[in-house]
Amino acid sequence: MQVLSWEPVSLSNDTRPVVYQVQFKFSGSDKWSNVHAPYTEVNCTRITATECSFTQTSLSKGFPLHFNVSVRVRAELAERVSAWVTAPWFQHYRNVTVGPPENIWVTPRKRSLIIMFSPPFDVNDPSVATFSYYVRYWEKEGIEQVKGPFKSNSIVLDDLKPLRVYCLQVKAELFWNSFNIRRPGHFSDVTCRETTIDASTKLQQDVLIAIGTFLVLAMLAVPCLFLVLKYRGLIKYCFQSPPGIPLQIEEYLKDPAQPILEALDKDSSPKDDTWDSVTVISFPEKE
Repeated sequence: MQVLSWEPVSLSNDTRPVVYQVQFKFSGSDKWSNVHAPYTEVNCTRITATECSFTQTSLSKGFPLHFNVSVRVRAELAERVSAWVTAPWFQHYRNVTVGPPENIWVTPRKRSLIIMFSPPFDVNDPSVATFSYYVRYWEKEGIEQVKGPFKSNSIVLDDLKPLRVYCLQVKAELFWNSFNIRRPGHFSDVTCRETTIDASTKLQQDVLIAIGTFLVLAMLAVPCLFLVLKYRGLIKYCFQSPPGIPLQIEEYLKDPAQPILEALDKDSSPKDDTWDSVTVISFPEKE
């Protein structure tokens, strides 16, 4: 984008709107031209806005990128006009403010991150100017690192730790080949992603988890067995079933009118008496 902006003019004793006039000229020329159609496809003559965008329409691409151009603006109120205010000479590749790369897309991979993005703006002729890219990244709550320059808009950050969250920013730097001029850009917004792991690393991790779980269970089993052996009498007493009432007594307590005691006495008496035959043999005492 190519935009000229200025502070508004305010008059306390006049409520009529103030309008503005913008003109431009190229280096090597003394003629100032108004910014209006059809020459520029942009109309910045007697406007109330406090900016003039030379790239506001799809037909207008602004001033040629390698041209040195000067612009000026003045305020007008009816028949009254202010003095012209001239901006410094502007040359696109020399004075441009480079924004951050656009459409940043980060894809997690095995111990790496793949970063893809679009340049801040199109450079028509790579022989005139090119972009270089830098990546600032850090493990979450870690130390920042910067990698670059990269010529491609597809960058791979490798040798990262698996299953860690990394945050990153990307910036572009414009290099004007004709005059060896560099214009550093702005970093993009922060993007965070978590790296993944490969199959062998995941298998090792699962094995370590299984071994760790087994060791923890084994360490807990030894003291538990010791306590069981030491207090087995108390444990047996706590877990044994309480004594119960015989069924016949329980039925009698429910209904005392039943002849339960007689039935118990009858059942407890022997059905057949067993008799032993005893013979007493005596001998006379000798004198």
